[in-house]
Amino acid sequence: MTGPVLRVEHLRKEFPARARGGEALVAVDDVGFALERGGSLAVVGESGSGKTTTARIVAGLEQATSGTITVASGGRKSARPVQMVFQDPFASLDPRQRIGAGLTELLRVRVGLGRAAAVERTLGLLDEVGLDEQHAARLPRDLSGGQRQRVAIARALALEPEILILDEAVAALDVSVQAQVLNLLSDIRARSTVAFLFVSHDLAVVRQVTDHCLVMRHGRIVERGRTAEVLDNPQDPYTQELLDALPRPGWQPSRRRA
Repeated sequence: MTGPVLRVEHLRKEFPARARGGEALVAVDDVGFALERGGSLAVVGESGSGKTTTARIVAGLEQATSGTITVASGGRKSARPVQMVFQDPFASLDPRQRIGAGLTELLRVRVGLGRAAAVERTLGLLDEVGLDEQHAARLPRDLSGGQRQRVAIARALALEPEILILDEAVAALDVSVQAQVLNLLSDIRARSTVAFLFVSHDLAVVRQVTDHCLVMRHGRIVERGRTAEVLDNPQDPYTQELLDALPRPGWQPSRRRA
């Protein structure tokens, strides 16, 4: 099946003014884009650019002020077609529930599998993200940050989504663990039709895992295109500023003098 799995048109999000009589904060302003089935799109920008608000609206966690979001079905019945993986996986896991039990419960309640089928699928999901039965028997606190993020990805995939949103999903991990999780996501993408929407400020990550990207500033899209073209030949001054701010090879931090 061809064509966009996600189409966003004229998206706008206003937050009420904090002070009485003040102006509403426009966090997202006339944003539109399409995400192809099996594609990988990055939304980049600094804090306050509107990238996370846009992702949360697509995920159904925020209500848009106006605009439309269309998710196309791939022919299979998904329990929830859009799933989101957050920066802090520990916050989304029950600290008192063992990993395997949590996944099994999700599959039984949301997908409708019987106990035996749910347990089998749980082990299969853990295997897909590089974990095993030993990890299934552990509590979230007994796992490393990278392992918890793998569990969060397995939970999202359990509902067979059309779209997986990753909001700074590797930002809290050290570089070596980041690479492992990014390689895992590349493998998942290669063997499935799930589309990825990455929200990130890390342009190195964006270059590694996405085909297309759009750059946001003050709630609006200022540049878009193929990731390599945008990062190698930026046209908008703001994109150029983001790239100029990246540390260069050989850069060393200087110690501030008192």
